[in-house]
Amino acid sequence: MNKIAKEVSSELMSENQARAVVYNFLSSLFAKEVNQDLVSQLTSAQGQSFLSALALEPTLAPSIKVISAELAQLNSKESLLELAADFCGLFLVDGQTSVSPYAGQYITNDLSNSDLSYGEAAKDKRKADKVQVFGELHQSMTEFLTTSNMQIHSDFPEPADHIAVMLAYLGHLCLSASIDDQISFIETYLMTWLSHFTQQVTKHDAGHFYTAVAELTLAWSKLELNS
Repeated sequence: MNKIAKEVSSELMSENQARAVVYNFLSSLFAKEVNQDLVSQLTSAQGQSFLSALALEPTLAPSIKVISAELAQLNSKESLLELAADFCGLFLVDGQTSVSPYAGQYITNDLSNSDLSYGEAAKDKRKADKVQVFGELHQSMTEFLTTSNMQIHSDFPEPADHIAVMLAYLGHLCLSASIDDQISFIETYLMTWLSHFTQQVTKHDAGHFYTAVAELTLAWSKLELNS
């Protein structure tokens, strides 16, 4: 490989690593309640630099502004407990103001015969019918994780179609799959339901933090498709 090719390869790897960091960041916010360790990381100089870099993209800036402002207010145990209550009310309990974090609750899935060549599957129309938890989409995601030698941690007893799992898997794809496979996965497995999910979070969020996180996830995913 000549010098120019090596430089191009290095730049692409750096870009893919940065994209993976964003997906893992979003995944962490949907996986569990924000704790003091995460607040410390995101309000550190390095964390603020990361958020500021994202905010340079105009479509991401409004959500980043809200997230940064909310993080700055998490300076007491009481404020963390309030945000944890928001998380629990939205994603961990059933009720009229809860929001399902599972893709299979928004779309039906006919992808049992698909593999990492997501392009053909992306052409199929997705219905908005709700399906059972641990349904076909969970099974498809479980197969993808197994193929990639990945598994859900034992301390995260959730179906594989949980948004946090899917975002973490996208972080993995950034470093291991072609850009075409990454885009096809986003189109087929994320964008088919993410807008509806974001609308539900916006409707039921008692505060502003998780609305901003959902809106950031949607805006980032759209940016990925258009880049």
